Amino acid sequence: MTPNSPAEQHAHDAGRFTELVESASAGDWARPAPVAGWTALDVVKHLVEWSRAFLRGAGIELPALDVGADPRAAWKQHAADIQAILDDPAGRVLSNPHTGDKPVDQAVDQFYTGDVWMHTWDLAKALGREPDLGQERCAAALEAMRPMEEILRGSGQFGPAVPVAEDASAQDKLIAFIGRDPGWQAGNPRP
Repeated sequence: MTPNSPAEQHAHDAGRFTELVESASAGDWARPAPVAGWTALDVVKHLVEWSRAFLRGAGIELPALDVGADPRAAWKQHAADIQAILDDPAGRVLSNPHTGDKPVDQAVDQFYTGDVWMHTWDLAKALGREPDLGQERCAAALEAMRPMEEILRGSGQFGPAVPVAEDASAQDKLIAFIGRDPGWQAGNPRP
């Protein structure tokens, strides 16, 4: 099924991320992630913490969650909180000095849900799994980002692009574009 709304897209992407979170054992949270200096736990903390702060721009105050104490419970609560907002956006508008004013469901879809989707790769790799973000979606995302490369890199959100072969998969090209090594494996030293 192809998601047709911000609520459906989040349910799909957060569901895939939740499967990874639920598959992690207690010792897995300290495993290195493909983001320099991050662990598997840091991937989850990043998604929970920045988005809860972001939602304040729509007048939504969600209580803080202690991701470090129980990453699985915190993630599940967080995903449910975001899904509830998307299921009933109630006409709320999110105001942000960097993004302007947008209906909250569109803002979450544009800035947060895509982040969940892309960080699924990071968490999967940290847990020693081979992620599949979907070749068509990866190709479309890369095509949309290429014209904004200078702005994206200037924001500090992406590292320098990693070289890949011309015939690399769309997923590998996307991951390399955002500054990750598509061949990264947990336990490999970072270059």
